[in-house]
Amino acid sequence: MASRGVEARYGRLHNLGMAVVSAVMIGAAILHFANNPANAPSLSLNDPRFVLFAMLAAAMGYYVFVGVSRTLNRQPQVVIDRDGIGLGFGRDRRFTWDDIEWVRLRRLALRPQLEVGIASQVFMAANLRLSMWNFDDGLRPIRGLPSAVLVRDNGLDISASAMLDAVKAFRPNLVKS
Repeated sequence: MASRGVEARYGRLHNLGMAVVSAVMIGAAILHFANNPANAPSLSLNDPRFVLFAMLAAAMGYYVFVGVSRTLNRQPQVVIDRDGIGLGFGRDRRFTWDDIEWVRLRRLALRPQLEVGIASQVFMAANLRLSMWNFDDGLRPIRGLPSAVLVRDNGLDISASAMLDAVKAFRPNLVKS
């Protein structure tokens, strides 16, 4: 499997499940207030409960959109093959093995995450548009490592440890512990 490469796509079950749960939460709130009109907030921006529930509904609506769009997106988000590592997540950048200085697996919270150290000049030229505040992004910057990215496997159909195994199959000398 690794000799011909590994492709990680958005997992259908995870992302569709996120969309369904978010839609059910919006529906449950609407149904609750429809059945208990005395407890329902007034439809006015002066009512803080209305503002709160409207913001929560907008947030859940965002996750419905994200879940559905990722479920329908069948493009590979991470490609590890004999040519290097390709990163999608809206950036679609490919790094050759010569551009990559190291790769390691690091546990962040409960899940292992794949860290990829990229040569500084290549990292700057790639313009990955990384943000510390985008919680739904599969690519994150790593604090203290200015030219490295964290590849989150949340919502992907392959785990970070399987991605590391693919890197080991092609370039075991790049793997750090």
